[in-house]
Amino acid sequence: MFLPLLLPARLEKQDDIPWSAARRLEWSDFSGQPDGNNVNAALTSSKVVFSYNYSSRDGFNWHIACLFDKNRSWVRIKNDLILAHEQGHFDITEIYARKLQKQMKNYSFNKDRVQKDVPAIYQAIMQEQNDVQNRYDEQTNHSRTKDKQLAWLEKIKKELNELKEYADYK
Repeated sequence: MFLPLLLPARLEKQDDIPWSAARRLEWSDFSGQPDGNNVNAALTSSKVVFSYNYSSRDGFNWHIACLFDKNRSWVRIKNDLILAHEQGHFDITEIYARKLQKQMKNYSFNKDRVQKDVPAIYQAIMQEQNDVQNRYDEQTNHSRTKDKQLAWLEKIKKELNELKEYADYK
């Protein structure tokens, strides 16, 4: 399961893990306590942290980070398929960090509109991410439908590869 975050999040904290192709999630990363009202085997809390600013000296700049929150992520049942499913959630979040980077690179800065334009871009991308995260859980039945799970993991891998030129936000 994925816990969506639809507003710009606080700055990175010590227990956040930045997304990296070289570092996959491990069960020890899930240090939160399971929610008693949630029956899922595990929960991934990942987010796209985004900020932007403008100054006459430095121009228009932005910062994007894709993070896994160890303290808000938890597990009840541990197996390889569930861990792969949870990694899939984190990878989907990375896809949308890259999509945000793509949009920001294509944004034509307008100082009169930036305070409306940029939050609208962020909100649209985060809403799309939330929809995809929910569809991922529905179509895989939270990893229980193995063939759908494997198909989604291939789809996620392909999309990450297609957006690799926008992984430069780091």
